[in-house]
Amino acid sequence: MSLMFTSPVLTPTIGSFTFSSRRSNYIVMSAVRSNSASTCPVLTKFQKDCDTPTPYLRNVANAIADDMRAGLAVEGGGDLDMILTYVDALPSGNEEGLFYALDLGGTNFRVRSVQLGGKKKRVIATESEQISIPQKLMIGTSEELFGFIAAKLASFVAKEKPGRFQLEEGRKREIGFTFSFPVKQTSIDSGTLIKWTKGFKVSGMEGKNVVACLNEAMEAHGLDMRVSALVNDGVGTLAGARYSDEDVMIGVILGTGTNACYVEQKHAIPKLQSKSSSGTTIINTEWGGFSKVLPQTIFDQEMDANSPNRGEHVVEFYPFFNNIYVFLFLFLQLFTVCVWMKLYEKMISGMYLGEIVRRVLLQMCETSDLFGQFVPVKLSTPFELRTEHLCKMQEDTTDDLQTVGSVLYNILEVEANLNARRRVVEVCDTVVKRGGRLAGAGIVAILEKIEEETKRMGSGKRTVVAMDGALYEKYPQYRQYMQDALVELLGDKLSHIAIKHTKDVSGLGAALLAATNSIY
Repeated sequence: MSLMFTSPVLTPTIGSFTFSSRRSNYIVMSAVRSNSASTCPVLTKFQKDCDTPTPYLRNVANAIADDMRAGLAVEGGGDLDMILTYVDALPSGNEEGLFYALDLGGTNFRVRSVQLGGKKKRVIATESEQISIPQKLMIGTSEELFGFIAAKLASFVAKEKPGRFQLEEGRKREIGFTFSFPVKQTSIDSGTLIKWTKGFKVSGMEGKNVVACLNEAMEAHGLDMRVSALVNDGVGTLAGARYSDEDVMIGVILGTGTNACYVEQKHAIPKLQSKSSSGTTIINTEWGGFSKVLPQTIFDQEMDANSPNRGEHVVEFYPFFNNIYVFLFLFLQLFTVCVWMKLYEKMISGMYLGEIVRRVLLQMCETSDLFGQFVPVKLSTPFELRTEHLCKMQEDTTDDLQTVGSVLYNILEVEANLNARRRVVEVCDTVVKRGGRLAGAGIVAILEKIEEETKRMGSGKRTVVAMDGALYEKYPQYRQYMQDALVELLGDKLSHIAIKHTKDVSGLGAALLAATNSIY
């Protein structure tokens, strides 16, 4: 039995690893935790409430799978939206020509050009650029925002080197548009905006076709380009990874936010109704909205009750290893009007792990002498402790936990003795273990749903899960706990499953989907 964790050929790698490659660090950390000098009632109860033994994880995986079926049966059937993406054809490697990708989903947008050369030459050349969006455009009019984007696209195209990028004569330029806001998609190249999120409050857009807005702006700027595919970054990740491995069936984002999409058989989607029931299509699960049978604690409930997006998930992922994270979060909370979503994301994504730890530590300070006879002022500041800080503390293998002490001093301005440092590490480990294991249960649910319809594993076929996101990439303990859950829940079925870290392939995937859905 083996579960492979590898990186794809076309992308930079963080490094391949197996189950044993990180174990030495966990042995050390376990020893540190076991030396805790005394118990703390708050911590003891929190650990008990967060516990996710194998039978519990099995119940979570089954509940997610049930919600998937309910969401496929009828709109609003379960917590998971199970959105139709209309991506019915995935990259085959035969794609040729010049195509583009535009990713709009935050305070920056990215544009990319890709020259494809078919099976033999694959990606011949690629160029990309990231452009900041002025804040006034985020709360301006649709004409102003899309006019700005179109102007920058035209400038990007004008800088192309003729020797590297060649558009076939008589053809219009085609682009894959990654639009990471809630939309009701009606075809592969159209979708109406439901609500702006993440600080955007552009007027005159709700209910409008976002593709038409971009197409009109490009035409107004004299840019001979059209949108051929409207996707989100999870779909882009799956498509980009599929280009180099035809066995990729699932795309998972684990970053500041989280989502998953997968290839589903059309005959297993009752809500398709009169549409074609043959072949496959990609389903965007929006799994962050799941809420059933989750191990909620009082800290989860308080965090949700005190956040402006109560009962919601974020639906976007700013890199959580970033100094402007707190500003982005507060800006997001000030302006966001979100769709009604639920709680799975708040337990497994990078946006919230540090905040849960902060809340636990605060109550430990208020009910015991964790940091002496006072409560650090900064510990009372929401989101002061971030997921990157947890990662640094959990990776500390020194006997006296020097890194833990430094993080606590630099971030919370507190001097912590060794016993306090050990307790802090225990809290971090409890939160991250729960998050990683719950994420693993979600992946298992999708794998088993695919197997239910295709019998891939039973027939000896590989099934590959494409992973992206800073949390998965940069937090080895989280990654290990996720893997542990896969092993416990799938056992011998793992022999034909591979997990691949596919870093930054969503842009390539969007361009490939523009090629796959070309009008030519």
